[in-house]
Amino acid sequence: MDDDIVVVNKPASIPVHPCGRYRHNTVVFILAKEFNLKNLRTIHRLDRLTSGLLLFGRSPKKARLLEHQIRNRQVQKEYICRVEGNFPEGIIECNEPIEVVSYKIGVCKVSPKGKECKTTFQKLSYDGKSSVVLCKPLTGRMHQIRVHLQYLGYPVANDPLYNHEVFGPLKGRGGDIGGKTDEELVRDLINIHNAENWLGIDGDSELSFFKPHKGDCEVDSLPVGNHPLCEEDNDVMSRETSPIYSNSPSIVDMNPENATNCCNAVDNLTNKLGDMQQSSDQPENEVHLSMNHVKVTVATQTDHESPDTTFNAEKVTLDKHCYECKVRYRDPKPKDLIMYLHAWKYKGPGWEYETKLPAWGASDWKEIN
Repeated sequence: MDDDIVVVNKPASIPVHPCGRYRHNTVVFILAKEFNLKNLRTIHRLDRLTSGLLLFGRSPKKARLLEHQIRNRQVQKEYICRVEGNFPEGIIECNEPIEVVSYKIGVCKVSPKGKECKTTFQKLSYDGKSSVVLCKPLTGRMHQIRVHLQYLGYPVANDPLYNHEVFGPLKGRGGDIGGKTDEELVRDLINIHNAENWLGIDGDSELSFFKPHKGDCEVDSLPVGNHPLCEEDNDVMSRETSPIYSNSPSIVDMNPENATNCCNAVDNLTNKLGDMQQSSDQPENEVHLSMNHVKVTVATQTDHESPDTTFNAEKVTLDKHCYECKVRYRDPKPKDLIMYLHAWKYKGPGWEYETKLPAWGASDWKEIN
């Protein structure tokens, strides 16, 4: 960090800026709150699950300069990834054009109608199952590295979107997506989201890793398909983000006759709060609610004092007609929170930055199940 720039080695699973359901837990917010670095200018972006080098301008002049250099391809970018299979030897170049299939759910594919695109790849190691590959994107299209690797038949090993059978039996190898039209592909992606109840759909992200195992949720009685995803924001998409805006992964019932069923749990909770009292000598900025002797204040909601996090089963109100009440979520495991794609080096006129390689980038790395 200096007077003009902040360079961050972003961990995986943290979005760059507030979007979708993420507000506090973003790189921009954390830098402002914990390091007092405010009014940072975003120069480029990384997907939430992608880790690595991230540049922020501290002054408008510096931000414009770096944006100009990136836009005019004066910046050399190097990424590291781990892909399925034994990647070919030598320098492999992919020049396939990339088209955005849907900005709404953030998915792309190789298409003659797409924009010109170029990435070079070079295998660094192979462990008998997966390869560590050096990637150099010469252009900056949305999901460029991931889409080109999918096209070559060596998708990122744990890519939750482009390494999936939704792209057909070949999972998009050679541009073969099983003969689906764009509309069918988008429909199937949304249906899979609904059926498998993927979590983590957010403002920068691909369809999430957090796939519940069998028995993790009870949705057998629910219809699948043709249910709209809730959209929370309408931010302008950048070329390096892939938003699916969703407040929750729920299937939305648009039938107004069923609205009262879903409100029963809220009504029950509201009745419990009926004895809300506020004493006359209480500060104006603090409101106390009486609910089973638990004091809820403005302070507890803003981290000025420790909230009561003790689980009390007696406070839980369930409604058999409410979809949210029927779904049992599981906490993600550490391996669910990363994708094997890392921004390693950025080099421009007179400057260069490099991060340490992630653990999975080592040739002798062993995956923990």
